[in-house]
Amino acid sequence: MIRLNLTATPQWLDLAPGLRLLVGPLTTALMVSARADPAIEALPEGATQEALALAMAKAVARRAVLDWEGVGDAMGTIVPVTPEGIDALLEIWPVFEAFQTQYVAKGLILDAEKNVSAPSPTGPSAVATDTARPARALVQTAPQD
Repeated sequence: MIRLNLTATPQWLDLAPGLRLLVGPLTTALMVSARADPAIEALPEGATQEALALAMAKAVARRAVLDWEGVGDAMGTIVPVTPEGIDALLEIWPVFEAFQTQYVAKGLILDAEKNVSAPSPTGPSAVATDTARPARALVQTAPQD
């Protein structure tokens, strides 16, 4: 069952001790916009999956992050949310993983749930189990017209 959240209110994500992000809802419009981000379009043909994943995460975050707590500069001064700051934040591996898991993956999990019986890679019946007992004896086939 899909549970619709019709309020579309921003939510806080706790990504690390003392670090949290206020993010807007992960909508179709946000994802479509992120896919068209200039940084993704600028990736060279044949870019690795890792490079694409990082570029996409940054594109999504630049659109989704509305505010944050626990982010400061090298001197410890609290800094405002900026596109450059979001990109720098996602370069920190544990933050990237937490963002992917807590925000982006929720949308991907929903996408994966849309088909509860995905076909086997070797054919739809290759891994199916038998549900009927074998016939006891051979029988003739039905006459053909």
